Amino acid sequence: MMIHSLSKKTFLAVTTSLVLLSSCHNNNTSAPHYDPNAAVDVVVQPVTAQVVSYFDQYPGTITALNQVDLRPQVSGYITAVYFSDGDRVAKGQKLYSIDAQLYSANYEQAIANLQVQESNLDKAQKDADRYHELEKKDAVAKQQVDYANSARDVAQKQVEAAKANVRSLQTGVKYTTITAPFSGTIGISQVKTGTAVTAGQTILNTVSTDDPMAVDFSVDQKEIYRFSKLQQNAKGSDSTFRIAFNENEVYPYPGQIDLLDRAVDPQTGTLKVRLKFSNKQNLLRSGMTCNVRVLNSDHSPVILVPHKAVTEQLGEFFIYVASGNKVSQRKVIPGTAIGENIIIKEGLKENELIVIEGVQKLHEGSVIKTGNAAAPAKK
Repeated sequence: MMIHSLSKKTFLAVTTSLVLLSSCHNNNTSAPHYDPNAAVDVVVQPVTAQVVSYFDQYPGTITALNQVDLRPQVSGYITAVYFSDGDRVAKGQKLYSIDAQLYSANYEQAIANLQVQESNLDKAQKDADRYHELEKKDAVAKQQVDYANSARDVAQKQVEAAKANVRSLQTGVKYTTITAPFSGTIGISQVKTGTAVTAGQTILNTVSTDDPMAVDFSVDQKEIYRFSKLQQNAKGSDSTFRIAFNENEVYPYPGQIDLLDRAVDPQTGTLKVRLKFSNKQNLLRSGMTCNVRVLNSDHSPVILVPHKAVTEQLGEFFIYVASGNKVSQRKVIPGTAIGENIIIKEGLKENELIVIEGVQKLHEGSVIKTGNAAAPAKK
């Protein structure tokens, strides 16, 4: 019985193995064979240089030409707020008041002390004058005259100190009223009536100018000469500089260069440029981001290729260049996109053949099979 059972198990194992081998054989024969050296069907296009009109684009930030945080110069409690959040305010307009009772009391006390010191000075001056008259008649000792002069001088110094104290406390009283440093728009108040504030620390609010507005962006140091020339040739009605918030929202008014920063940032190799835009309709707000569009007035031909010919790998850009029946991967530096095409700043030369379709199947050294070459990219 044991031998019969063992033979049955052996038979089942052999049968299972044969079935598995047959299945593997069938799978191998039905699977397609991939040939890594097979030619890839692609479409190529010759590289040409064209004269195009376009805008270079830079990320920009809208900012106020003048902006200041309001901080109290004396400590105390806010007793009144004289504006509504978001109001336009005029230079010198009263904005906040701080409890002035303590500062007023100290000021009045300083005035009273000044009056006392002035009275002491008047008495000391009269004493000195009297001793000088007696000295002319040799009716008083020289030492008494010196004492009188010294007392007068001390009284004079005390009056000067009292006046300085009055001016200081008068300034404190003045600082209990906070006014607008310039005309502009005030933000949302950070304090309310009754809030305790500390001199030089508490931020009460922010006031900023709103017409015109500035737009800041950075350019590579290679472009400094170009922007310096644009600054020198700026015209009031020039449309060289525009800002946009997306493809369909372009700000209707052109801007002008207000300034170029003092020096190149050594960390980034860029220079900050500031534009100035009219904002009479109050469409621009500080902190908004935008795309700065700078009209390229250079009429030199540029390399323009279809955007689909460019591939990106780890932040670098490449184009497949055809030579014979193979391709090589060429690193390029792309520029401004124009419709379905893009400018190539560096990496390509005229008359080279590039792959514009089928790039997703290629790698360095791939064998290609091309049909008719496509027409060059047009703007």
